[in-house]
Amino acid sequence: MKNILLILFLSFQTSTIADPASYLNDLKAEFKKEWPKNRAINLVFHGHSVPAGYFKTPVVNTLEAYPYQVLRALKAEYPFAVINIINTSIGGENSESGARRFETEVLNHKPDVLFIDYALNDQGIGLERAKMAWEEMVSTAVKKGIKVILLSPSPDQRVNILETNNVLEQHAAQIKRLSEKYGIGFVDSYRMFQQRVVSGEQITKYMSQVNHPNENGHELIANGIMRYFK
Repeated sequence: MKNILLILFLSFQTSTIADPASYLNDLKAEFKKEWPKNRAINLVFHGHSVPAGYFKTPVVNTLEAYPYQVLRALKAEYPFAVINIINTSIGGENSESGARRFETEVLNHKPDVLFIDYALNDQGIGLERAKMAWEEMVSTAVKKGIKVILLSPSPDQRVNILETNNVLEQHAAQIKRLSEKYGIGFVDSYRMFQQRVVSGEQITKYMSQVNHPNENGHELIANGIMRYFK
């Protein structure tokens, strides 16, 4: 009877998204260490063309894409830190492709923090297949003790960002649920862009082409990520 009650209790437990203020506390302590007590920290960004730095295709603006905007912000915050930005993103790829090369091309870099950003391209494979691929990557990383932060999609101007329950909003909600399930980090890029439009701004202010953010758009995403490092 006690075992049955325990199983029922655990089945009704719900996890929550990791608190940005404390999720990376151990890592923030490492960032503050000075030589020779410090060590290199590996931040791995895994995804599609947006984290890869594609702006107006075929231009790849690596240094203004959000992984390197994060690096600049981190170096301003933690001047003693040795930080490696490792970008395993491939333009045009979806999460299924990313999952297939996860062990050999991502985990081999021994990430201290892993960022996953595939939802924009996952429109092509649908929610169910995307969920399987994301969860495969997340569960593998979590089992290895890696801190994981998931990102919801940046905009695609072919999808009305103000339409309730549009396809990108559905992917964003699915990613949020996955973050809650595993108690990991979540940056709601989609919501940040949506809020700017709701406030009266034009989405084109943040876009370099129909589905790639410009420097301003990448800055929004980088600011969302930096909440975990403050």
